[in-house]
Amino acid sequence: MEISACVTDDDYDAWRRVRIAVLPGERAQTVAEMRAQDSPERLLLLARVDGTVVASGLADRSDSGGGFAAPRVVPEHRRRGIGSALLERLAGHVAEFGVTELRGMVEDPGSLAFAERFGFAEVDRQVEQVRALGAEPEPGGLPDGVTVITLDQQPDLWAASYEGFGQEVLADFAVFEPLVISAEEWASSWAGEPMFLALHEGEVIGCAGVHLDTDRPERGENALTGVRRDWRGRGIASHLKRLTLHWAAEQGLSELYTWTQAGNASMLRLNEHLGYVIGQTSITVSRPLPL
Repeated sequence: MEISACVTDDDYDAWRRVRIAVLPGERAQTVAEMRAQDSPERLLLLARVDGTVVASGLADRSDSGGGFAAPRVVPEHRRRGIGSALLERLAGHVAEFGVTELRGMVEDPGSLAFAERFGFAEVDRQVEQVRALGAEPEPGGLPDGVTVITLDQQPDLWAASYEGFGQEVLADFAVFEPLVISAEEWASSWAGEPMFLALHEGEVIGCAGVHLDTDRPERGENALTGVRRDWRGRGIASHLKRLTLHWAAEQGLSELYTWTQAGNASMLRLNEHLGYVIGQTSITVSRPLPL
């Protein structure tokens, strides 16, 4: 077995192919999207056996603080020590940041058992909700003074919304520890295509969008849905979410899915009201460093 860092676009494509094989129900970022997140602290690994890529790994700072590691092995090559070797490399990389906790995410009993063998314990959960699309009507009216545009109409609005809107929405995520998202990360990777923005007096007060799946063009993932605190309870989130459903149906998509924190009861209820049904559960696990 050989473990090496991703360098070329072919390496990045091989990495995402492993992710698709391990998580076939989730959208995989394109190579360009992956490249946009490159940083000195972010490490992508490939594991090869006799020259064939059989596993991948990701290490980076966690959005909730600490470090994050994701070793993934294609099913037919598991239980041969490959995942353990990757995890040790990833944990060693993260430990260089000076952080004291290592996080990961698992979605099946085998992965959870693997994590528990290394001393990881559950700290949080996310719930997948899935919506089959049909003939989706356009949403109704909005509160007086509120308009909706797409981000491509005013591209500078998203980065500018970080201070007054983004930080507030991120702070209200129902996660076990507050998210740590920089202005640069917000600007580069948190908006969908399209991204619908609700505006009042020129300021962003709400958002919702779609991340298209280039590997499975019939489906997409909901991008961030959020509303500024002083505008909540006025139907804006429902309007924006219905707008994404209508747009996706018009584009020929047959399914949208979204991941919601288990503790975000209001968003879970809204999605259920809009016809989403429960899919998988993702468990966030954590353990102290060093490994």
